[in-house]
Amino acid sequence: MPSGFLRQTLTRLAARMALISAILVALLIALAAWALRDQIYQTFQDPGEPFQTYMPPPAANYADESGWYERGALDDPEQPAVFYVHGTTFSGGSHWNAPLDHADSVARIENSDLPNFAAPFRSTGALFVPRYRQAALYAFMNNREDGLAARIFAARDVRNAFDVFTDEIGDSRPFILAGTGQGGLHALNILMRRVDDDDELRARLVAAYLIETPVPLDLFEGPLADIPPCELAQSIRCVFSFASAGPNEDERIRILTERTASWRPDGGLEFVEGRGLLCVNPILGRRATDYAPARLHLGGVAADGFESGVAPAPIPAQTGAQCVDGILVTEEPRSPALRRPDRLAENYRLPPFNLFYEDIRMDAQHRLAAWREAATREANFVPDLAPPEEIEDAPVRPILDRDN
Repeated sequence: MPSGFLRQTLTRLAARMALISAILVALLIALAAWALRDQIYQTFQDPGEPFQTYMPPPAANYADESGWYERGALDDPEQPAVFYVHGTTFSGGSHWNAPLDHADSVARIENSDLPNFAAPFRSTGALFVPRYRQAALYAFMNNREDGLAARIFAARDVRNAFDVFTDEIGDSRPFILAGTGQGGLHALNILMRRVDDDDELRARLVAAYLIETPVPLDLFEGPLADIPPCELAQSIRCVFSFASAGPNEDERIRILTERTASWRPDGGLEFVEGRGLLCVNPILGRRATDYAPARLHLGGVAADGFESGVAPAPIPAQTGAQCVDGILVTEEPRSPALRRPDRLAENYRLPPFNLFYEDIRMDAQHRLAAWREAATREANFVPDLAPPEEIEDAPVRPILDRDN
């Protein structure tokens, strides 16, 4: 074989090997990037500044309409009010807490969160949705002290909004407290810091709906001692909470049961691992470990982009659900519109649909009816008589004859 031909053959072979090697390296890099995509995404969302030196964006003015996404009309004095706290829509990057005018974040709240998660309560009462400086998604992905501080900071905004809300609705109107994701965490803080130790407020609470929010059971032995879980479908002045996952979503279940932080009795934040989680099955409307079959499911809704006041048609019989070790384990919905998308950091996000939209909507109405019935009975209660008082014997004094 001529030496020139051999050299050409070897050169071509070397070139092919180099190309194959380059392709393999590119594939390995792509696979590594895919496997570590959440970590890479997280890196780009880091504000790059400790929270202690961070200058937060300006706060909302809750005395003004600009401080609210919705501020319900209270024309009927007996109409209930609903205080709803939206979930996380701000990823981070430049702030630990979202500016109130961040365009993408606001659009996600108005186009996805409110139509899917606030709308089920609209038929029950006048809806109030405050703007607040939400903690960034990044704050929930790393659990650094800065991230915890950002959540505590956001909770303060929500408490301030709730104080204005309670002043505005007066001292007799019933109300529902609701929140989704991060919003549920802040609504839980309100229960602990504002409602539990206020007899008057607690009596007017219909129920608290903390959706996709892990709620530790130890809180019901401390700061929520007077606001129990919703044990029954007719329970009132109670907590309705669940965090859901599919049976094969091991990483999501691990995040919900181990890496999620919730409130401690003293008001700080602590991981939920080992604390037990409340799970109220939204299909059954009660705290139970019974399996709820899909035929009982009232309906989910994918309402992204729906305008305020437009009621989407629920899709019923989509999933069965069962509470297992504090997690609501759900079957894959039949409709693709009600399945989680494959997005970056999806395990930390709210889905762009509400799988239990109609179940929650009807539950709120049923509990309001139960609250009204209980309030009527309580108004007719005759207070207990005071214990009898002992009276000392008094001497009998004769009346003198007036003629003498």
